[in-house]
Amino acid sequence: MPTNILNLPSYRVLQVEDADGDYQIKIETVSPPDRCVYCGSGPLVGFGRREQWIRDLPIHGKRVRIAVDTRRFRCKSCGRTFYEPLPAVDDKRLMTTRLKTWLEKKSLRHPFSQLAEETGVGALTIRKVFDDYAQDLKDSLRFETPEVLGIDEVHLIRRSRAVFTNIPSCFVIEMLPDRNKTTVARYLADLPDKGRIRCVAIDMWRPYQEAVRESLPGVPAVVDKFHVLKMANAALDALRKTVGASLHPEKRRSLMRYRHVLLKRFQDLNELQRKRLDQWGKDFPPLGKAHRAKERFYDIYEAPSRSDAEKRYREWDASLDPEIRTTFGPLLTAFHHWEGPILSYFEHRVTKACTESSNNLIRAVQRMGRGYSFDVLRARILFVRHGAHKMKPFRRPKEKELELGYGLPSTEIEPKEISQGVDDGFHLS
Repeated sequence: MPTNILNLPSYRVLQVEDADGDYQIKIETVSPPDRCVYCGSGPLVGFGRREQWIRDLPIHGKRVRIAVDTRRFRCKSCGRTFYEPLPAVDDKRLMTTRLKTWLEKKSLRHPFSQLAEETGVGALTIRKVFDDYAQDLKDSLRFETPEVLGIDEVHLIRRSRAVFTNIPSCFVIEMLPDRNKTTVARYLADLPDKGRIRCVAIDMWRPYQEAVRESLPGVPAVVDKFHVLKMANAALDALRKTVGASLHPEKRRSLMRYRHVLLKRFQDLNELQRKRLDQWGKDFPPLGKAHRAKERFYDIYEAPSRSDAEKRYREWDASLDPEIRTTFGPLLTAFHHWEGPILSYFEHRVTKACTESSNNLIRAVQRMGRGYSFDVLRARILFVRHGAHKMKPFRRPKEKELELGYGLPSTEIEPKEISQGVDDGFHLS
């Protein structure tokens, strides 16, 4: 009799074939039932057989199909017939429970088509396994309301989606189907333990500010400082393009090639870069003036307090040369309309750097699953690492498992934890 290559103690292996690079294994149960599944009595008599094909974990890099010679019985007491139960086989699908568990974990990180190719299970079936698993995680996990909440958006499947992050821990805690004020406000209003929130970091997007004001009264909104500084750099870069448009192509390319000299902080430039910057200031006076204005604007964010930052901004605004004032027009307008949330940074000192990193993670997940629905992508982002719990200690395979080379999933029950969200530093493997 063939060796029990499956390592399923409840079954006896009858035959093993290597068919076109896949294993086809014929098995039967070791202990048939001796009681009726309906009335619980006996005796039972055989009443025929049928062959069922079941998928299992790949072995030696080959897909596995199992033919179970399933016996049918009739109860002498109640007269009803039934097929024998199949241990370690999923109740809903023709696959082993260990394959289903493996697919649940893998489907969070790998394309369904790839898993279908590895296991022989249909991509639609894998999608259904994923949906059930995601629903179980949704029902069992509770994300913790953070002290500092970040709101950003990412363009996903032809629409901007609002993304919420736990900024101190750098975790994604939710992604909504859109970024409309009503949708965002409803989510914020339903947050548990809202009293924990100290502040909310946002972009200069009015619906976010209004949603925070309505759903979290008294909680300050803080405009991310990097978005404000980015506007200063964008103004300087726009002037560079304007100046370059009237130059000889060679000089224009030089301005473009060394644009980083304009955008870096002056103290970070080396001697050669400072000389190049000084020469540009002489050749193109507006560019030199704009660079110095950009540097003074950056100095505002080195202020020790809100009042000092406000004073520095007023002085910067008043000192702008009329020749370059229009260059910084968008920045001046933004500061005028968003002065309160911008200056709130100096009271709370929070940024959305980790939120931006989370958006890169989301885009990576999207690239892995081209064609997937928003619900699938959202579940992947929220529930990767089993709901983004803190990583649990690695369970080393038992010595017997190492000898056999199975490396089967652990059946140990692990305690539940409250999740903070999805760690934006996880690796897609």
